[in-house]
Amino acid sequence: MKQLHARYPFLQSAREAVEAMDVAIVEIVQTDETVVERAIERIETALDEGVVGEPHRRDRVELLSYPVARVIVSLVDEHALTRKYANAEARTAQERLEYDRTQSVELKSTQREQLTVETLLSEFDIEGAVRETPAGYAVDVGTYLDLAADKRGDEWRLVNRKLSDGEVTLESTELLVLIRQAVKQRIDAGLPLAVPDEIAAELDGAVRRVNEALADLDLMRDIDTVVPELFPPCMRALLDDVQKGEHLEHHSRFAIASFLTSIGMTTDEIVDLFQVNPGFGEEATRYQVDHIRGDTSPTEYSTPSCATMQSYGDCVNMDDLCETIAHPMAYYEAKLDDADEDELVDWREAQAGES
Repeated sequence: MKQLHARYPFLQSAREAVEAMDVAIVEIVQTDETVVERAIERIETALDEGVVGEPHRRDRVELLSYPVARVIVSLVDEHALTRKYANAEARTAQERLEYDRTQSVELKSTQREQLTVETLLSEFDIEGAVRETPAGYAVDVGTYLDLAADKRGDEWRLVNRKLSDGEVTLESTELLVLIRQAVKQRIDAGLPLAVPDEIAAELDGAVRRVNEALADLDLMRDIDTVVPELFPPCMRALLDDVQKGEHLEHHSRFAIASFLTSIGMTTDEIVDLFQVNPGFGEEATRYQVDHIRGDTSPTEYSTPSCATMQSYGDCVNMDDLCETIAHPMAYYEAKLDDADEDELVDWREAQAGES
């Protein structure tokens, strides 16, 4: 049993190692409580801390807990859980890789097999798209765009990168961030799995525990974070139109105003945001926002659903996430959940920093 497989269970060689054990998942969940407990721990720690926790001291337990955790996540079948779990596995892989690289001398002395960047590039069939340079790495622009698509922050926008001969220049740490995205894509792509009833019955208790953890976490929390680059495409488009001075139909003005109130923006903040639009007088804007908020009306209005946005022609620039949700607020919650908390910069904080 290689410790490398226990630390990086998403590797194809790790999957082959599990298959070589010739042990069925149903047998594992029936007879090995330690593996099941570690699998549950992976998931609960993913929800609480965004990583999957310290590896078990026994490599066999750690390796087998990965496929069992994926089965449990599949049985729960909650989009928020799947997303958080995939993110946590990918983040853990990145942290372990970074640690191994910084401890390379010590690790060599213990003869422990290490996972190299080159091995990972080959694992995801992108070794031909990445080459090492004296300053770091150069990545083919197509590969860069694929792996950086979900990264937020101006530094990841192609227009802000050094691009030469179809290659994007990256530092070593930046390449690890993109590799983390490749790991996440692999983990997320196979979920949820189709789980036989025999296995589902054995994991009923584990599923209940994870569902309880989800309920305690309250993923559908009140939102009070304003990060425009994470807005759903429809709202980004409407906000762009507002700030370009474009005329918006009433239903479009209602949609963007109700969305902004729903994510915690005050009336004053929304008025300030809209003041660049010649079509938005301050008095009219303030009245409409206060009305939507319920301050000057008996009803607090919510953001229109995706179906309503489509019926009015306000649903534009749909992406892959749009295909899986039914409401702009659900899209925004998903994007916030995917983002690293430490990297989130609220629009209001950015405005304050510029003033």
